[in-house]
Amino acid sequence: MDLKSRFDRFNNNKQKFLILSTGGTIEKTYDEGDGSLKNRESVIEDKIIDELRYPYKEFIINEIMQKDSLEMTLEDRDLIYDFIRAFERMKFPMVVLHGTDTLDQTMSRCLEKLSEDEPLTIPVVFTGAMRPLGFEDNDARQNLIESIHCASILPPGFYLSFHGQIYYPNTFRKNKDKKTFEKIKE
Repeated sequence: MDLKSRFDRFNNNKQKFLILSTGGTIEKTYDEGDGSLKNRESVIEDKIIDELRYPYKEFIINEIMQKDSLEMTLEDRDLIYDFIRAFERMKFPMVVLHGTDTLDQTMSRCLEKLSEDEPLTIPVVFTGAMRPLGFEDNDARQNLIESIHCASILPPGFYLSFHGQIYYPNTFRKNKDKKTFEKIKE
């Protein structure tokens, strides 16, 4: 896409974004009745999207599943990839909400499946959070806002946007001590 086309798509027209929700910490909620913290349903629209001031962006949220990423199977990862490819036809930049514990495995699987398929035509930006949205000092809002921005400007491909950093698949790992992701040293 040439520079003029990139700028033209921002001129007072609403740019559409697709957000695929798979669960993870970013979507966990606390149930006062039984005291549990788990994935129930997507809360991103009510808790973040509706509060953001994005007059030139429109968000379409699709809930694929609500799972802790530690419970995801290979079939779940394939389903995420299949959803990405199915919605790619819409030509909207995409953000995938995912649990941080196995996010690297899902991105790796998507890249593996992509190598057997046609190249991506849109940016697909994965993100998540170390603390649930309803908790103090959560990073959910920051990571979602940054991933939306990244999806606006990055070329087609798979990316992780987290704590102000952008990573390609297979180039990062979760650092539990620092409570973030870091680049894998070569």
